This record gives sequence, structure tokens and C-alpha cells, in this order.
Amino acid sequence: MRVYFDNAATTPIDPEVLKEMYRVMENYYGNPSSIHSHGREVRALIEKSRRTIAGLLHASPSEIFFTSGGTEADNTAIRCGIEDHGIRHAISSPIEHHAVIHTLEAMEKAGTIKLSYVEVDSKGNVDHDHLAHLLKTNGRSFVSLMHANNELGTLNDLHRIGDLCEQYDALFHSDTVQTVGHYAHDLRSLKLHFMVCAAHKLHGPKGIGFLYVNHKIKIKPFIYGGSQERNMRGGTENVYGIVGQAKALELAYAKMDEHREHIQALKAFMIQQLKANIPGVEFNGETDPDKSLYTVLNVSFPCTDLADMMLFNLDIAGISASGGSACSSGTDIGSHVLNAIGSQASRPSVRFSFSKFNTREEVDHTVAKLRELCLTFA
Repeated sequence: MRVYFDNAATTPIDPEVLKEMYRVMENYYGNPSSIHSHGREVRALIEKSRRTIAGLLHASPSEIFFTSGGTEADNTAIRCGIEDHGIRHAISSPIEHHAVIHTLEAMEKAGTIKLSYVEVDSKGNVDHDHLAHLLKTNGRSFVSLMHANNELGTLNDLHRIGDLCEQYDALFHSDTVQTVGHYAHDLRSLKLHFMVCAAHKLHGPKGIGFLYVNHKIKIKPFIYGGSQERNMRGGTENVYGIVGQAKALELAYAKMDEHREHIQALKAFMIQQLKANIPGVEFNGETDPDKSLYTVLNVSFPCTDLADMMLFNLDIAGISASGGSACSSGTDIGSHVLNAIGSQASRPSVRFSFSKFNTREEVDHTVAKLRELCLTFA
């Protein structure tokens, strides 16, 4: 049996998304910037997709800008939000995605900003009192805190953080890559200035995402070269990706409760089975359903002799999982997230992440293999 438990890295494309993309590929090929009928037809597809996404998020279509994915969207929000508004201080956390941390670190190194990190506890929860202190004792700030941590699954309270940002006139950006399509976002009530999406995290295609920019603020383009995206992003649009992204989000919202119930049950079942079969197993981050992303489970194993080989042995067994962020794969650097929360480096940690396509049989198979490995290397 082959098992794919790395959905936080990327998800398989939904067949309905592929079907819609194929339809567009076969029938529409004009450049959306062209004024002739072939171009106008494609432009209409883009704007229909924009309206679909905006409607699901309770935003205005004019607030949605298509990008090449979450990383570009994060970079645009951070760099343009800070530079175009003359902000000199930024606040983030030590467990953000590298698309956020590395961008802010580069800006600090260049002398553009002073960067402060809000404290997090051993489960990755943000200290809201410390955040308030940082906001109060510095000038106008740019705050970048993700909705759900991609390695731990720990959720942030966007409403509470948004209230603090509003109180201190800060700009608030949230990397929502792991939660768009899995949770309903109502941008009428969230006090966000920027949020992002990557379609491949919700059964859409790779290479496409979007950035939400609240209509109350303005930024200049991050990428120049054309008048696309209402003069906000140069370059011919990824039409097939845009259509696929809108379809994926539409499908996600149509059965969100059903998928959440199924996936949450799988996660709970795996926690139960791991506890029953592997003495000493622990979990990194929150596991409470109200505090944790239901698609992610980060497991800390007691079999320390297997620390460097756990993922390798799982891969041999046909089980795909992750030791941290997929964006850091291929390096020998430990997870900055696990380091920040004080996770024991001697214990192997594996992130299992689930989707609507996973089954209890796959959980049983994976737990059995994990038990076998831990017994072998005990």
C-alpha cells in the first residue's frame, strides 16, 4: 500500500478541477490582454474566477490579485506593505513560514526595518500580551502572523490579533496558505489588510495563488512589466491556473463541513492508535480541535536511534510524510519551528497531514509500520 500523508506540502488535484482546466485549455487560448474576441473570452474567464473567489471570502473582486503562489503573495504583501506605507518596525513570530521570515530578515539586514519576534509557548501559541507590548512600545508596525502553523497545526486567533492591530494602527498580514479552503474566511469581519492563498494546498494546481489586499490601503506593484491585474502585477496571467484555483475553492466550500468532519476523525483516530501502539509517543503543537488545524498532526517518537532515518524508512515502506516544511527539504538544517518551541532534537518528529482522499485503512497501515520501526530500533 502506498500512502500519501504530506498534504500540507501539496495536495493531489481534484478530478473536477482537472476537468475544468482541460475544458479551458481545449477551447480558450487568446491572450487576456488582447482586445479581440479571443482575448475578451479569456479575460471573462479570469474575471469570473476572481468574482467566485471574492464571493466565497466575502470580499470585493477588486481586492483579489492573482499571483504565482503563496510565496509571491507573502513577499508582495510584506515588501510593498512596509515600503509603500513608510513602516519602520515589523512584528512576526519565530515559527512563521520562511516565505515570511526570510523576507523580513532580508529587509532588516538592508536597514529597512527593525524586526521583533513575539513570544510563543511550547505548543506554538502566540503570547498576545507580548504582542500588545511590542505594538505599544514601537512606532507604527507591520504584523505578520500566520493563521495556522504549517508544521505544528497550531491555530492563531485572527480576530484577537486583528483587534490589537487596529488598536495600535498596525498593518496586519496573515499567511493563510494552510487554511484557505479548509476554514471559512469572512473578510467582512476579519481585520486583515493582507491574506494569501496557494491553490495547490486545496486540491488545485501548482503555480497559482492570490493576494487579498484590503480596499482601505493601497500598495504599488511588486512585479513590473505590464498592466495586468489592474496595473498591480506585470505578466500574462496563468489563465488555466486561475480557473483551476477558483474551481478548487468552490469545491472546498461546497463540502467544507463534510471534509472537515472526515479529516478531523482521521486525525483523532491516528492520535488514538499511536497512543495505543507506541508507548512514549508525544505530539508537537496543539491537538485540541479548537486550537489546531485539523489537517496536520506533528508526532514526536521515543525511538531516538531512528531519529535520522525515520522518514527514509517510511519512504521505503511507501508512506510519504514530512519532517518539517517541504520548502526546506533537501537541507540538513533542523526545523526552525521545532527548535523555536523547544522540541527535543533527539526524538524524531514527523508531520502527517491529511486530505479528503485519505482513509482509516491508511492510518492503520502507517501506525503498524511506525510500531514496527520503533520496536526494531528500541
